[in-house]
Amino acid sequence: MHALPHLAAVDWLSLAIFFACWSGYAWFSEHSQPGECGLIRTSQRYRLDWAYRMLERDVRVTDSTLIGNLMNSVSFYANTTIYIIAGLVAALGTADKLLSVTAELPFAGTGTRELLEIKLMLVLGCFVFAYFKFTWSLRQFNLLSILVGAAPTGQPGTPAIDRYAWRVAGANNLAGDDFNRGIRAYYFGLAASGWLLHPLALGLLGGAVAVILYRRDYRSPALAILRDDV
Repeated sequence: MHALPHLAAVDWLSLAIFFACWSGYAWFSEHSQPGECGLIRTSQRYRLDWAYRMLERDVRVTDSTLIGNLMNSVSFYANTTIYIIAGLVAALGTADKLLSVTAELPFAGTGTRELLEIKLMLVLGCFVFAYFKFTWSLRQFNLLSILVGAAPTGQPGTPAIDRYAWRVAGANNLAGDDFNRGIRAYYFGLAASGWLLHPLALGLLGGAVAVILYRRDYRSPALAILRDDV
């Protein structure tokens, strides 16, 4: 914390751009009206259709298998994040050696050891955030499996069936949204590592990540397929 007053204006500017890109894109994709046509909101409508189809089936082996595949994906990212966090903590313990290595890189602007630790803490914070999102997503998928196991059988149009379908789809959406937030934290965690090279790289990579996420969520062929725009 003693190094914070020594941050240059370009460092604060890059940090402001980085967090503005992260929080701004998260709000745009999850809460804004223009963001409703994106991949996240479109996937939510398919989850409701899945819930209705599931309630029509007497045997739900297919649904259990699909939920298991989703949980395996989230579990993989959660386990990988633990190794990344451990590596970053180890890097904090060898900051002196890392400082000498980065000083030899072109355009390196690491500065003192205290500044290097702050930059590593930013990267570490991104992946810690991702870990919490992945583990919470995994727990919500567990709750989804309980809802599937306790689900009644019926046809759409019945009030009880409609309410239960929305409940199942809602649990699926919550788990999927937290998984998306964890993936987004991965992207911005990689952008945060650019601060180790130069302060401007932090802001530039933060903006580049926002553009990449926008193209994938709103201009990708996958979205066109889901929206039947092919």
